[in-house]
Amino acid sequence: MDDIRLKRLVIVGGGSAGWMTAAALSSLLDSRKIQITLVESEQIGTVGVGEATIPDMINFNRMLGISEVDFMKATDATFKLGIEFANWGRKGDSYFHPFGEHGVDMQGVDFHQYWLLSHQSGSDHPIEDYSLCAAAGKANKFCLPSQNPKSVLSKLRYAYHFNATKYAKFLRFYAEKRGVTRIEGKVETVSVAPESGHIQTLRLDNGTTIEGDFFFDCTGFRSLLMRQTLGVKFEDWRHWLPCNSAQTVACEHTDILPSYTRSTAHSAGWQWRIPTQSRTGNGHVYSTDFMDDDTAHQILMQGLDGAPINEARTIRFKTGCLEKFWYKNCIGIGLSSGFLEPLESTSLYLIQMGISKFISLFPSGALQPVVVAEYNRQMRQQFDQVRDFIILHYCATERNDSPFWNYCRTMAIPDSLEHKIELFREAGRVFRYEDELFSRPSWIAVMLGQNIVPKVCDPIVATLEQAQVDHSLNSMHRAMADAAEKMPTHAAFIGQYCKANG
Repeated sequence: MDDIRLKRLVIVGGGSAGWMTAAALSSLLDSRKIQITLVESEQIGTVGVGEATIPDMINFNRMLGISEVDFMKATDATFKLGIEFANWGRKGDSYFHPFGEHGVDMQGVDFHQYWLLSHQSGSDHPIEDYSLCAAAGKANKFCLPSQNPKSVLSKLRYAYHFNATKYAKFLRFYAEKRGVTRIEGKVETVSVAPESGHIQTLRLDNGTTIEGDFFFDCTGFRSLLMRQTLGVKFEDWRHWLPCNSAQTVACEHTDILPSYTRSTAHSAGWQWRIPTQSRTGNGHVYSTDFMDDDTAHQILMQGLDGAPINEARTIRFKTGCLEKFWYKNCIGIGLSSGFLEPLESTSLYLIQMGISKFISLFPSGALQPVVVAEYNRQMRQQFDQVRDFIILHYCATERNDSPFWNYCRTMAIPDSLEHKIELFREAGRVFRYEDELFSRPSWIAVMLGQNIVPKVCDPIVATLEQAQVDHSLNSMHRAMADAAEKMPTHAAFIGQYCKANG
């Protein structure tokens, strides 16, 4: 039988996408049997802003066998318990989207149904008051989750803030140690087989020629292989996600180290704040159809918590994704395959999914069409589901103070999102479909936080004694508040657990 295994894997581009791909592949493949080469050029910069993640990032590092402490020290990392959203539903409002559950489901019925009954009876406690992540985050506290399921601390879930450039360097060391070959150079030409249309070789500006059986396009917005070489079309989502620019800058810390990301809505977009151990990353995401660059820069600088460390830089982008994530003998990973603005910190997650879906479908050299089709189906599903959740933040607004928000409030939205909103508004129900990233508590946090409140609560819950429900909710609220109060500050925990190497 002919040996039709893939033997030469080529990753084009470094940064988070390239080195996450290299690290994952090198952790699973025998370098004596499969050659992994990464091509990158020091001449080409990466987006390289401070990154915020979601809890799935923990699983990626664990898969690689990376110590959390080592990772955090090397990447200037801090912990993240959720995201605070300010001015999104209404100007002056704020809410907290925590990781983990709200309260405790009782008798097989979702906790938010009990909260709805209490809310309809006049309680003024927002649902986040029953989240340990929200209680700790708003108090700038942190500790690691308890492994005892009976402990309230078992309800903690967390992610990270870190320096993305340092993370790429950390993974480069990891991957090269496991046999990945890095080649310095800028790709000048890509040759494609005339009959199959498959990529065959890369020619670099230094004259080097690189051959491969399979290629990963990690070239960022340029999408050198997927779009420029193979001609894969891009599906534009600007009609749902109108922001197309971001300005980023780092600033000095304040005296307090938050354990959450902050997202503040402005007149034509929003501003992020991501605290790492040494500095705070900031960015203003906006639409140039509704705001000029100078005004956007002014808003960014006025929203800093400390003195700026560097000059602000501007990034242009289009929201959307490729029509095919895997085409011929190439897969797009990261920005080369699509972009969804970082409102819910999903950029690295989508990189992670692109890698893990490939590994789960690892093909023979024949590149079976059914395998390619399944990869594309699963990745498109991931992008569509994340897209809907991000659109929710924009369309579920009551703001009418600017043309931008008037557009977002009244725009047509995908049928899949319309159904989810209507089901919650009319019946208080939320379901998680087909391996969906965002779980029920996440959808509930954003919809309630932006004033989509169900008209009714669960009919079974409605038959319960109000005093009994209130007693249970009050006990949960006290337990969350007491547990958060006893935690060390986030800064103190970081100093003792994983102070950066410098």
